[in-house]
Amino acid sequence: MRILFVLDRVENAASANALMGFRLAEQLVACDHSVHILTLWDGLHTPPAPPEGVVQHLLAFADERLMNEALENGRRGGTPVPLRLARLAAHPTAVAAAFRQLVLKRPRRTVDTQREIERLDAEFHYDAVCAVCAPYRAAFALEEASIGGKKYLWQLDPYASNRDYMAPGGFAREGRLLDALDGTFITPQAVPDYADDAPLANWREKTHVLGFPTLLPRECRAEEHDDMRCVFCGSLYPELREPHFAAALFSALPGTDVTLTMAGGGWERFAADAAQLANKMGARFVRPGMLSPADADALENSADVLVSLGNAYDNQMPSKLFGYFATGKPVLHLAVSESDPTLPYLARYPLALVLHAGEGVTPGVVAKLDKWLHDVKGKHLPFAEVAKLYPEFTPEKVAEAFLRGM
Repeated sequence: MRILFVLDRVENAASANALMGFRLAEQLVACDHSVHILTLWDGLHTPPAPPEGVVQHLLAFADERLMNEALENGRRGGTPVPLRLARLAAHPTAVAAAFRQLVLKRPRRTVDTQREIERLDAEFHYDAVCAVCAPYRAAFALEEASIGGKKYLWQLDPYASNRDYMAPGGFAREGRLLDALDGTFITPQAVPDYADDAPLANWREKTHVLGFPTLLPRECRAEEHDDMRCVFCGSLYPELREPHFAAALFSALPGTDVTLTMAGGGWERFAADAAQLANKMGARFVRPGMLSPADADALENSADVLVSLGNAYDNQMPSKLFGYFATGKPVLHLAVSESDPTLPYLARYPLALVLHAGEGVTPGVVAKLDKWLHDVKGKHLPFAEVAKLYPEFTPEKVAEAFLRGM
């Protein structure tokens, strides 16, 4: 088959969803399919090279990046609106982008992506085009595109049921989007949206459940060191994934041998947590910022323990967790919700410790964490054992399920 994936890195250059697209594309090429990728990017952070054998096309949206930066993506709180508008006015292209999006309701990212999909399809004659979401600009572009092949979504994050933002048009808009498609691939956490009497029940026949293709062998070379290295790699988001519990726990640990490195973006709204950790841990707390996939892998490979921050919402699960499992290293998961969707998967993993924010940062909880950290140092689970625990998250099985759904 000839397949085009549309990936969106405009809001997040290190998008986990874009990484999922790369992983699936790589596996499909290994199965002798022809795969192209259209990457929407921010015009500043050059996207990584695609997997070997995959052809990548780029479409830049620096104007929308400037608009998002000025308006802070419309988030509640933060800078007062007049100051956001003043920043916006300093960039004429950003003003034009905002006018297209907010007044004309025709964002350039949607319009130009539709045109590029049609142009590429006319040249390469794809059997299928699949937009990887969120963001959903590519999905709406695909909805309107006139192409010869089939249309699919891969909804790694939900649209109408996404609790991190108010999706324009809600379930009615999502239903119209699904009407224009041949099918959609959803996460297990999205299945309830399609149950009897659920908002999307009428489109259940178009759905195919797909795991994250993140479980693949990792080469982790052990380095001799005296300290206990704890590492988190990922993005922080207000209300969805916050560092408060982690900051309180690690600040309370006794001794001076535990280090904590938290790589990734989103710290702008969590300065107090960063200050708390820096005050208590000093140089043992490090924030290297955004890292390339290769540098993030290297950092994780050097860790003794990988730290996972639980989502506050029960219908979204971080794909990062299965990449952690693939290392075979101990995993510390900090849950903030009793209905955290990762808990059943963590229960299978023999080197996991789950702590719940609801239990508080009591002396007993801190002592439990301190003992576990030192007990698991140096322990490792072979990849073959991990793959047996989570076969539905290996790229091979995900690719098989993807092709069956087409």
